Amino acid sequence: MLKKDYITKLLDLEDVIVRKVEINEGKAEVYIELPRKAHKCPVCGELTSQIHDYREQHVKDIPFGRPTMLYLRKRRYRCQSCGKRFYEETSFLGRYRRMTTRLTAHIISLFKKLQPASEIAKECSISSTTALRCFDCVNYRCKSLPYVLSIDEFKGNAGGEKYQTIVTDAKNGKVLDILPNRFETDLIRYFRRFSNKDDVHYFVTDMNPHFKNVASICFPKAKIVADRFHVIRQVVWAMENVRKAEQKKLSEQFRKYFKRSKSLLSKSIKKLTPEEMERLALMLEIAPRLAKAYDLKNKFMAVMRCRSSTEGRKQLADWLFLAEFQGLPEFSACITAYRNWFQEILNSMDVPFSNGFTEGCNNKTKVLKRVCFGVRNFSRFRNRILHCAT
Repeated sequence: MLKKDYITKLLDLEDVIVRKVEINEGKAEVYIELPRKAHKCPVCGELTSQIHDYREQHVKDIPFGRPTMLYLRKRRYRCQSCGKRFYEETSFLGRYRRMTTRLTAHIISLFKKLQPASEIAKECSISSTTALRCFDCVNYRCKSLPYVLSIDEFKGNAGGEKYQTIVTDAKNGKVLDILPNRFETDLIRYFRRFSNKDDVHYFVTDMNPHFKNVASICFPKAKIVADRFHVIRQVVWAMENVRKAEQKKLSEQFRKYFKRSKSLLSKSIKKLTPEEMERLALMLEIAPRLAKAYDLKNKFMAVMRCRSSTEGRKQLADWLFLAEFQGLPEFSACITAYRNWFQEILNSMDVPFSNGFTEGCNNKTKVLKRVCFGVRNFSRFRNRILHCAT
């Protein structure tokens, strides 16, 4: 009796009677049955304790160091009033299920980890299809929009679309939803179904014109904030294009020198060592156009350090005039982008919000895709991302 009490506590099956435990081929086989008690007839509601017959049901359970199988000796009762025959109630087993409720919950919890369904199935001694079928019970739905809404696209290759869209709460660091594509009309249709659109005060996005149009249509009262990383990236790309164009004019020795020293151009001047300062000075002396591009980059970084849009408005306008005056064709696309996003760049100086959390979620999604070798089913892909983010 003492041994059986230990087994019930170990398996957390204190509401059942353990008849026997066997170990066969590395598997634990536990023979159990429920205490006999009166049950209510599902037809007439009368209580009955008359047993009609017994049937043995094989049920998979959470592996306790090894695969565990429960052999439940299940009673079938017969109602004395109406003659209805029905099975006794089991709290740990759902209807028509061959695995315990806690095993299903355990499988769903394992999907929080960045691992493929095949590994989860192997750990729980089930098939990958069964594991995914358990996870199909999970479903997430965004009920309301936050104070700070962040949006970005990522390459998901799911549901027949190359790109998907992620919607997050940038203030509280929470993933709200994953949308099947990045089409402007579908995004507008999605956001229009929310009744609290006026609660969105800030709409944070990269420099994607489609997202900007969505924000102006669906959230006319919200301030559109350009993500600082994507803003700064424009001027860095322009400077890099100048470097590539200049190094092509040089000898093979200096081309290699420029390529190996390109990280110095992006590094802050305050963090450069004396040796690095000399290497950088040599590059700028050899390529005067690169020196102009490097100066423009540093001056724009100073503009982005402004603490308010009031302070930054004049500095940004002066920088645009200076960039046009320098006459570097590589900066034309950058200047156009900054003019089109002038107010949104200024808005980013007033608030601390960015797409940093959203980009981190995209990186986590890339890891999930890599370990799972891609997920083609969009519904499962969406649920998996939201499940891992909770």
